[in-house]
Formats: sequence, C-alpha cells, structure tokens
Amino acid sequence: MTAPKIPKPRQPKPLKGVRIISLALNLPGPAALRRLADMGAVCTKVNPPAGDAMKAYSPGGYAMLHAGVRELTLDLKDPRGQAQLHKRLSATDVLLTSFRPSALSKLGLKWSALRKIYPQLSLIQIVGAPGALAEVPGHDLTYQADVGLVPGLQLPASLFADMGGALMASEATLQAVLEQKTTGRGSLHEVALSQAAAWLALPRHWRMTTPDGPVGGAHAGYGLYPCKDGRVAVAALEPHFAQRLCDAAGVPIAHPVKDLFKPAVAQAIARFFQRHNSAELNALSQKRDIPLLTMQ
Repeated sequence: MTAPKIPKPRQPKPLKGVRIISLALNLPGPAALRRLADMGAVCTKVNPPAGDAMKAYSPGGYAMLHAGVRELTLDLKDPRGQAQLHKRLSATDVLLTSFRPSALSKLGLKWSALRKIYPQLSLIQIVGAPGALAEVPGHDLTYQADVGLVPGLQLPASLFADMGGALMASEATLQAVLEQKTTGRGSLHEVALSQAAAWLALPRHWRMTTPDGPVGGAHAGYGLYPCKDGRVAVAALEPHFAQRLCDAAGVPIAHPVKDLFKPAVAQAIARFFQRHNSAELNALSQKRDIPLLTMQ
C-alpha cells in the first residue's frame, strides 16, 4: 500500500520563526510537530535515551513525521539532562508534551512551575483524557471504543484518536501563538485524545453513519458495491448527484431523496454496477459528473 503524500501548506508560513520543543512520543506528538514544521516553526524533538518506540514499530511513518524536525537525546530523569532542557526552554515559544501530569510534576515541568520561570512559554499538554482522568492509562483503541467507534471485534481502520488529537494539538499551538502575540505571555492548553475521539464520533451519535443512517448504508447513492473487476465507492448523496446516478443506471425514481432510501432502488443500482467494469464506471463518472471511485 502506497502511503499518501502529506500536503504542504502554501507560503507564507504562519509559524515562521516560532520555536517549538516537543517531548511528546509515539504518534500524536510527532504528527502534530510535523504539521507545525510544515507551517514554518523551528521544531526540536527531545527523545529519551531509549528512543521513541514509534521508530521501531513504524520506521517509515517515523521518518515521514520527523522530516524537517531536529532530534536530540536527553535523559530528563538526570539533573544534567534537565539542565540542558531548561537552557533551551529560555529561548522557546511552545513546549509540547504527552506525559501524564504526575510525570510532568516529577520532571519539574508542571505548568505552575514553568510559567514562573518562562513567562513567554506556552505549554501544550497532550493527555489521554481531560482533567483528573489524565492519570488513567489508555490508548487510541480504548478512546475509540469508549465513544462507539469500535462496534465489533475488528480493529479500527486507522488511529483516529491519535491523528485527531494531533490536529487539535497543532490547532492549540496556533491559538497559543496568537495569544502570545496579543498578551506577550504564554498559556496552557490541554489536548485530550478521548475528546478528539468523541469529536470524530459525533456523526455516529447523530446516526448519520449507523446502518440506518444516510451515510451508513441506508442511502442507495452512498455506499460500496461490487463491480465486474473490483469494488466501487459511490457518494451520490446530494439530490442532483443521486438523480444522475439513477439516470445512468436506468433506475426510475420520482424523488431524488426519498426514493434513494428504498431497498428496491439499492438493489437496482447494485445490479447496474455488477454489469460494468472499472474502466466503464470511471468513464461514466467523468461523462455524467458522478462522484464515484473504483477499487481493483
């Protein structure tokens, strides 16, 4: 499977010159840091002596996320490592962490201590769950399961809580930088992976993506169908797209919204796709302006 390319933001880069140090390991922190580097920030990642476990279980992903990021190794459990970190924090705008609050306290990096020493510094804390729940151990899978994104025994298709949390962390960094520019002082921002999962799960709670929902299988114009040489993903949800799909498939309908929820319409569209191959369906998509994607 070919990895998708990460789109780079256009110039100008809004974080040009902003100095960020990250202590955040695994996926959410590095994913956030890569986005911040792409936006022009000067990013440094501090690894423990044992390294970041992500480099072992996903070397390709690790390399992609750390492109343009300076890495250094410090033992923050050793006073000498802490001293080296603090030397850098005096010239840093944002500190990104993913430790539990108790661990930050042991390292002398809790917010109450940092803001006294470095009033210009902002702290972005990536945690599992908000507030007091931040001490409870968890991971992407448990956060997705908690909000109903793991309905069966099959693992999720992606690490949605981690990647959603990375987006929220980069968003929080932008907010912190804006606050710094207006107040001259740093600020604290907590980013909870459980809240990222809950945000991504909202369409399911609204019953949009459940089997009886419009984008969960109930709408005949929005779903997956087998074709002669593979599968087709069709997303003809809007009335004008649904009408074009039905016209192309030779399925008569009276209403391009209500009729697409009828099982007979779905069955007729399924039979149409089964009679055609990918090349024919791709040509049809371009000719009729229908949103569909064929998969071998």
